[in-house]
Amino acid sequence: MKKTTARRLAGTALTLLTLAAFVRWDNNALELNRAEFSSSRLPDAFDGFVAVQLSDLHGKEFGEGNRRLLDAVASLSPDLIAVTGDLVDEHTARPLEYAAEVGGALSALAPTYYVTGNHEWAARQAEDICAALEGAGVICLRNQTVAIERGGGRILLSGIDDPNAYADQKTPEDVARELLKTYGEDDFRLLLAHRNNLFPTEYYRLGYDLTLAGHAHGGLVRLPFTDGLIDPHQGFFPSYTAGFYTVEGQTMFVSRGLGNIFPSVRLFNRPELVALTLRRGS
Repeated sequence: MKKTTARRLAGTALTLLTLAAFVRWDNNALELNRAEFSSSRLPDAFDGFVAVQLSDLHGKEFGEGNRRLLDAVASLSPDLIAVTGDLVDEHTARPLEYAAEVGGALSALAPTYYVTGNHEWAARQAEDICAALEGAGVICLRNQTVAIERGGGRILLSGIDDPNAYADQKTPEDVARELLKTYGEDDFRLLLAHRNNLFPTEYYRLGYDLTLAGHAHGGLVRLPFTDGLIDPHQGFFPSYTAGFYTVEGQTMFVSRGLGNIFPSVRLFNRPELVALTLRRGS
């Protein structure tokens, strides 16, 4: 073999190893991000309230027992933890045990709330996953609203099931109407929903001050001047895949999520953990 050929083969091998190492890092190195949302409707007592959002874990583990993920959540000092769906999927080994372990560890850090995603329903595990989570101290919001009180003030937190759920379930509109009937219009309202792509057509009409969603995995491959390259549900060059979006004065925050749907991978789109701080302001 000529030396030039050997050098080319060695260079190719090194390039492939470097690329493989980068992809592995890009899919497993947690990225901790902070964001703020201001509203004049937020009670003074909730100024500085931190909600940590986890989305689309898909049964992934960051270290043994998800220790790296749990340590990262703890480091963000959450007042509330929001899990916005697809905690597990059809490929998750021991999904009920996984949900109980993750849910128990999260609820030990802060009050934790969960809404179902499309994959829990596709795996026909949604009901059992909710039971496992509730047994571990997590509150599953199934088309319902709870009041969260702090320092004499309160905010309202609603959670809606994924559309993959029962055909006769309450609609998001039903949930919003029940909230107004029970509590009135004056409270700051936060909505947990899995599907980002339903915000610009449906969820923005519900009247919530802020909606937290996931589902898009950041568009999988994040390239400059795009909102991600591909989404299984929106196709190429999707929208509403990461960060804040506003439609007719209503705001959504989308997490890029933490896991993958087999066999997809992330590129330039590390697993994201978000600490969202609520601020009282204009």
